[in-house]
Amino acid sequence: MAYLAGGRILVSMKQSRAAVRRPLPSSPFQRRPVVIPPIEQFALHDRVTHDTYGLGTVIGVEDNIAVLVDFGTREQRITAPYDKLFKL
Repeated sequence: MAYLAGGRILVSMKQSRAAVRRPLPSSPFQRRPVVIPPIEQFALHDRVTHDTYGLGTVIGVEDNIAVLVDFGTREQRITAPYDKLFKL
């Protein structure tokens, strides 16, 4: 390498070879496609259970946005993806 009096390098670095290497099929660092589970569909009068509110009946449906559920003591609007809401 050639140096100047100030200690600076005059020769530029070589291009990295890491970009041209192909990934190994068994590599744990490969990106996997994200699989989105389908959103469960609810209809009017479906009996449901919720982890927090308990048993209820669907009394309103907003397409893939939310459902309105009557739990007896309260009516609750539950938004998608309905993590804690299950059909019976």
